[in-house]
Amino acid sequence: MTVAAGVGYALIALGPAFSLFTGVIAKKPFLVLTLLSSTLFWLISLIVISGIWRGFLPVKSGAWWPYVLLILTSVMFQEGIRLVFWRLYKKVEEMLDAFADRISKPRLSLTDKMLISLTGGLGHGLAHAVFFCLSLLTPAFGRATFYVERCSRMPFFLVSAIISLGFLLIHTFSMIIAFNGYGERKKSDQIFVPVVHLIAAVMTLINLAPGGCLIGTPLLCVMAAVTLQYSWRMVEQRLTEQQHRQFNS
Repeated sequence: MTVAAGVGYALIALGPAFSLFTGVIAKKPFLVLTLLSSTLFWLISLIVISGIWRGFLPVKSGAWWPYVLLILTSVMFQEGIRLVFWRLYKKVEEMLDAFADRISKPRLSLTDKMLISLTGGLGHGLAHAVFFCLSLLTPAFGRATFYVERCSRMPFFLVSAIISLGFLLIHTFSMIIAFNGYGERKKSDQIFVPVVHLIAAVMTLINLAPGGCLIGTPLLCVMAAVTLQYSWRMVEQRLTEQQHRQFNS
């Protein structure tokens, strides 16, 4: 039974990522390389920020402000890294377009660019899941489950898996929104991504309160749904605008 539970927790955290990979990314070798590169890139960034904060741990018991400071600096650091990642992507895009011109092939389409941003976001989400969830799931395959005193109604592994799923979706689709905001210089998209990231990160602090996991975990899923809806509307709008331009031309 515990093996089944461990597999179930892993599928909760990584099931959507596996579906995206098999249904979209695995069909194109370039996207597979992009996914691997993105995951490694974000893993390194998370290791760097954790290394910086390692010198200030452990946090004094009962103090909440160090957690707020940790979350704030981590979100700011990751959003700065996101901008660096986008600039690296633009250089790759220019190289691909130049190569396409030399061999008389069409340049990257809007759909291609969105798939690349989706893959980059999935790499970010996978790195987060590996860093914060998969490393904790090994005991879930043991002889029993595990509860913490402040969340006695939900297994610790289930809470961890749901939180990883929430951030997986937020990071994946936030990358599409961020790339569009940077490329189109759209302030609303540029602001939406760090704000949602920060709110979602702060929501995890609710789990520190007694029984807080019953509130914080669903709220995180709501933020993931909001991000997904915003991304869907943005992509739909961009594709509609492109179709209108093509029709008018």
